Amino acid sequence: MKRKLITVMPEMTEDDKEAIRKAAETYGIHAEFYPTAEEAMPHVEDAEILFGFSPELVGKASSLKWYCTSSAGVDRFTDRSMYASKDVILTSSSGAYGTTIAEHVVMVILEVLRRQSDYAELVSRHIWKRGLPVRSIFQSRITLLGTGDIGTSCAERLNGFKPACMIGVNRSGKNPNNCFDRTVPVDRLEEMLPETDILILSLPKTERTYHLLNAERLSRMPDGALVVNVGRGTVIDQNALEQELRKGRLYAALDVFEEEPLKPEASIWDCPNLLITPHCSGDLSLPSTVEKTVRMFLENLKLYAEGKPLKRIIDFDKGY
Repeated sequence: MKRKLITVMPEMTEDDKEAIRKAAETYGIHAEFYPTAEEAMPHVEDAEILFGFSPELVGKASSLKWYCTSSAGVDRFTDRSMYASKDVILTSSSGAYGTTIAEHVVMVILEVLRRQSDYAELVSRHIWKRGLPVRSIFQSRITLLGTGDIGTSCAERLNGFKPACMIGVNRSGKNPNNCFDRTVPVDRLEEMLPETDILILSLPKTERTYHLLNAERLSRMPDGALVVNVGRGTVIDQNALEQELRKGRLYAALDVFEEEPLKPEASIWDCPNLLITPHCSGDLSLPSTVEKTVRMFLENLKLYAEGKPLKRIIDFDKGY
């Protein structure tokens, strides 16, 4: 009986499926494709490999050896108790989302600074009004909390707007791709915040990142500063940020929240100075993102079949 690979990733094209099917056959693996986790569920028990974003399947996959999530974030998959098989390698698709998320970041920064929401509201009421005061990325002081694929992709694009400085904050203090004017370790974040006009967060959900941007750190940011979060909502103390927004002191563009989806009665929906998007910055809606995710999976599939170490392996204990 052939080893089995199950993929639940409806965004893939037929060419993507054929590439996976052919590669899997080369390694003696039978590939099956399902549009939903519900349809895959009856077939998952003897699957050796799973690819996609379907956390509900791992509790039934008793033969599972490798789970490759099609997402960059892995917090939905790092609880070992959720797996029916206790000897699973978990890998992510980190590195596939830099382009689409960086474009989202540029979009929301410009929308806030250029007052697009205000102009859209005026136009919806058929009011022709010009001259709202706007701000610019040019000569802004930008700090990126997180300098992985997403952070560096953002920095590379924002550098074209000629900001005053581009500061990276990470665990190591290293400067990936030399796309930051300088980088500092995260224990120096407090020093950076008073000199930050635009703060971009792209951090994962871990114990160490929980409420990293808390009330005290938010208070250090200058009046009018913009907070952009495309990582995980738990990195920000959402209540503390909402208080700053309601005082009119800060602005924010949030794609992620502490609790998702946002409940209809959540107070933050109507918060001033806030642009909300529904965790869509890294969706698999951009074809190039899907293509790169599949390409990265195929690269790892070859390594897996050859018994070599996989790339982008997640440490269950660290959460990344």
